[in-house]
Amino acid sequence: MHKSSRIYVAGHTGLVGSCILRNLQENSYGNILTRTHGDLDLTNQLKTAEFFEKEKPDFVILAAAKVGGIVANSTLPADFISLNLAIQQNVIMSALNTGVNDLLFLGSSCVYPRDCPQPIKEEYLLTGPLEETNRAYAIAKIAGLEMCMSCNRQYNTRYFCVMPTNIYGRGDNYSPQHSHVLPGLMRRIHEAKKAKSPEVVVWGSGSPAREFLFGDDLAGGCVFLINNRKKFLQLSKNKGLPPVYNIGSGEEVSIRKLAEMLCHVVGYQGKLVFDVSKPDGTPRKLLDNSLMLQMGWAANTSLEKGLSLTYADYLENHANEC
Repeated sequence: MHKSSRIYVAGHTGLVGSCILRNLQENSYGNILTRTHGDLDLTNQLKTAEFFEKEKPDFVILAAAKVGGIVANSTLPADFISLNLAIQQNVIMSALNTGVNDLLFLGSSCVYPRDCPQPIKEEYLLTGPLEETNRAYAIAKIAGLEMCMSCNRQYNTRYFCVMPTNIYGRGDNYSPQHSHVLPGLMRRIHEAKKAKSPEVVVWGSGSPAREFLFGDDLAGGCVFLINNRKKFLQLSKNKGLPPVYNIGSGEEVSIRKLAEMLCHVVGYQGKLVFDVSKPDGTPRKLLDNSLMLQMGWAANTSLEKGLSLTYADYLENHANEC
């Protein structure tokens, strides 16, 4: 990918998109295309097609999506499947119709079966039932993967898909209704400290294990993958695998341990109460990152460091918004 290439980052204001945009800017890519949701509604087929016809990007990074945690996924499933299907359909097909040969699609680790073996390999896709609480979102993402693979088969494009683990970091979403587990817990623990509350309630038993990846590490992995895409695609072809690549930290931690770490980072000394009447979600979710490791990439931000950086960002840019 040349420094002058026209790179469209769809979803550049979200957590993942903003990290990718920052990485590209820091590495002197000077011809980046962005549009806010107010400027371009990617669920609008006509407007999306017009944008691609006018701007004609060389590369597309599709990080735009309707995202949220277990509460949002459980209560708004129709929104999660319909909006994500629309965004993916419009962006991928507009890219194809305007001659874009290279596209990176950001998926999610929730596309894998709920109870598949650990760590999760790319070939486990579509081998079992999905987690019920986010099935609508997962099916939308699976459809996006299939669109990319179908374009490659029919039109010889180089569309490929990244399956990131749970992402957190600078610019995260701390909404009580729509945040993921880590930023949601960070906000609640911060507010409990501020209010001098004696306890914080955590959904579920605390026993499920999760893998977390700092957003800037994900961005570095995505740019690395883009710049080595021909080698990655050949590697997948040789192994008989689809163009799907896991990106993770290789470390997992229980929700209970995560909550304890957040208490330490925030400086909260109250009690954690686990509400076992609420769903746990998938018992364990650790990605097999061996393809990325084999190609020479690995995450370099520990969970402890990442939590500290994220909390500093929360205090500086988000605490007063909440």
